[in-house]
Amino acid sequence: MTVNKQFNTKFMVELAMMIAIIVVMSLTPLGYIKLPGLTITFLTVPVAVGAILLGPLGGIVCGATFGLTSLYQAISGGSAFTAMLFSINPVGTVFLTLVPRILEGWLTALIFQALHKMVKTQKFSYFIASLACPLLNTLLFMSTLVIIFYNTPYIQSFAAKFGTSNPFTFVVAFVGVQGTIEAVVCFVVASILSRALYKILKTTM
Repeated sequence: MTVNKQFNTKFMVELAMMIAIIVVMSLTPLGYIKLPGLTITFLTVPVAVGAILLGPLGGIVCGATFGLTSLYQAISGGSAFTAMLFSINPVGTVFLTLVPRILEGWLTALIFQALHKMVKTQKFSYFIASLACPLLNTLLFMSTLVIIFYNTPYIQSFAAKFGTSNPFTFVVAFVGVQGTIEAVVCFVVASILSRALYKILKTTM
């Protein structure tokens, strides 16, 4: 009982720290870099680290925190892009900012756990999960955006500007550079941090 209580307390403290990091980052340029159209975000880094260290539940909570900061950006006007989407379809924007990020954290944790259990892939699990997180963020967010908003005049104006004729080419043109930057940064930073912290936390359990 004492061991379980200590573990639960340790888990909650670590989770609270990850939430705090996500919130603090979201309020600084480290969290969101504003560009025309989409915004580059490095919040996938703490989400990936949280998912790797704290498992599926931790991944869900970290992803949800990321999503809530994105929703705040939409409601407050911090992001011109999502603010416009919110004015077009508030319910759709809530779904867009929250659900993909929750799934992102959850799936990243599952990917890490599956790979970490196997001897042949264990040493690569940190790197693969750290790359999967930003890729899932882009894939899930843009898929949801296309499903809910693609036929709106606002998104069609971007499609016309890029000269794209279908959702796939629109996504590639819209997030090609941003998605690559996010993936590279998260892959490098999250894999290094998660691997180091995982070893430290495991030895102190």
